[in-house]
Amino acid sequence: MRIAFQGTEGAYSEEALLKAFPEAKPVGFPTFHQVFEAVEAGEAELGVVPVENTTAGSINQTYDLLLESDLHVVGEIVHRVEHCLLAPKGTTLKDLHAVKSHPQALAQCDGFLARMRLSPIPVFDTAGAARALAENPEPGVGAIASRRAAELYGLEVLAENIEDYPHNYTRFFVIGREEAKKGEGPHKTSIVFAVRHRPGGLLEALSVFAEAGVNLTKLESRPRRDKPFSYLFYLDLEGHLEDPGPAQALLRLLRRVAFLKVLGSYPAHANGGVSAP
Repeated sequence: MRIAFQGTEGAYSEEALLKAFPEAKPVGFPTFHQVFEAVEAGEAELGVVPVENTTAGSINQTYDLLLESDLHVVGEIVHRVEHCLLAPKGTTLKDLHAVKSHPQALAQCDGFLARMRLSPIPVFDTAGAARALAENPEPGVGAIASRRAAELYGLEVLAENIEDYPHNYTRFFVIGREEAKKGEGPHKTSIVFAVRHRPGGLLEALSVFAEAGVNLTKLESRPRRDKPFSYLFYLDLEGHLEDPGPAQALLRLLRRVAFLKVLGSYPAHANGGVSAP
């Protein structure tokens, strides 16, 4: 099975992918947009994309692409992210003045970078930063990536577990062309909606879940691109769309909002942090 991810070999997305699908063939792409395109075109059966991190928050581009795409969320993976400071062999920590990595990784290590007085330089991928550093070393420049990336590209680990918080996890969505079939065990449903512009509109919308006894696990607003200073709300709830509670809640919600899209119903992550079809 070919599964698309954003980045190059050694990226955290690839690690999460192989955790859920150890027999899969990972296929890396430079951008999230290209991951979605690959799945839509059938170049990959599934895609794995990050949606939020416990330290740096949501990856907004992923949510925007889910809104625009006809793909479905069919699973989720929760992956422990352990960042390492990498440099070409022979380099010491005091030799560095700047570090390259993905903006999310830099944000997750902001405190470490400040203490070490290292200037952050954002690039498109953690593993890509490691590979580029190995191929074209720059004096005084390191990279933040995984230990696996260091091993793949022959770099030295100058410091490990440099993330600011030890409970640093990234949640990934598994995306596919077909909806996931309901199976055994707990499920989640992800939706996006827009409320009518009137007093109490959001409260009226959210009340349907309490009325149906449905627990919400995430609520986040994002600006609408087609209506300045109007907002979309991304919401995760416990349960499958076919379950009585969520089905009742979404039917009521449909009558109270201006727009509603179900992104997918999928198995909630298991204790091992993996739940995918």
